Amino acid sequence: MLSRPSGKLGLSLVCFHIILAIISPAITPYDFKVMDADLILKGPSALHWLGTDNLGRDILSRTMLGGRQALMVTIVATFLAIAWGGMLGVLLGLIGGWIENSILRLVDAFLSIPWILFLLLIVSVVGLGNAVLIPTLAFFYGIPVVRMSRAATHDVVALDYITAARARGESRVTIVRKELLPNVLDILLVEGAMRWSWMLLAFSSLSFLGFGVAPPAADWGLMISGSRSYMAIAPLAVLAPVVALSTLIIGINLSADALAKALGIDRAQKAPV
Repeated sequence: MLSRPSGKLGLSLVCFHIILAIISPAITPYDFKVMDADLILKGPSALHWLGTDNLGRDILSRTMLGGRQALMVTIVATFLAIAWGGMLGVLLGLIGGWIENSILRLVDAFLSIPWILFLLLIVSVVGLGNAVLIPTLAFFYGIPVVRMSRAATHDVVALDYITAARARGESRVTIVRKELLPNVLDILLVEGAMRWSWMLLAFSSLSFLGFGVAPPAADWGLMISGSRSYMAIAPLAVLAPVVALSTLIIGINLSADALAKALGIDRAQKAPV
C-alpha cells in the first residue's frame, strides 16, 4: 500500500486529520465559541489567519476542531457497520436457502429507499446526539455490506477446503471463524474504507441540514451551513471547512484504492450497492 504514491498521499492526509483532531484542542489559537461583535466577517489578518465568521469567531480555530466530532462518530459507526453487516453476510452465504433469500429481500427493500429520508426521520423523531447518530449510520451503511460480504462468501464456500471442513464435521461457527472470515476480511477492509468516506459525507450533510451537531459546536457541515449566506463577504468561512472535508475524503479514497490494489481486489468488479 505504501509503495504507491497515491497510497502514501492518501494515508498522509488521513493521518494528518486524525492527529489534528486529537491535538487541536491544545493548539487552536482561540476558543471556538468566543464571539466578538467587533470582528464580524473580518478578512485574514496577523491575529486571525483565515479571518472571522458572521459571529466574530475565529475560522482557523473552528476549522481545526471541525473534524473531531465527524471522525469520532464515523469511525465508530464504520466499525459497527462492517462488523454486523459483514458477519450477517458471511452467515447468509454459508447457510443459503430460504433464510438467505428472505433476508436479502429485506435488504433490497431498504436499499430501494434513499438513506437520507430514513436518517432525517429517525433523527427528527428521536433527537440529536452521538447515541442516535452512531447506531443509525451503522445500521443503514451496514445494509449494503451484507450483500458485499454475502457475495464474497459465496465465492469462498464453493472451494474445496470448505467442503473438507464440512466433511470433518466442523460446526458453522468454526467454519465462519477459521475459514470464511479470514478469506473475506480483505474485501471487508476495503469496503470499510469506502463506507467511512460516505459516512463522513452523510454526517456533514446532516449537520448542514441542522440534524447533526448542534450549535455552537465546531463542525464542518455546520460551518458551511452557517456561513454560506456570507460567502461573498467572507469566502474563507465556507472554503476552509470545504477544503478540510474534501482532503479527508480524498485521502480515505486514495488509501482505499491503494489498499484494494495491494490486496488484489478489483473495486470495479466488487463495487458496493
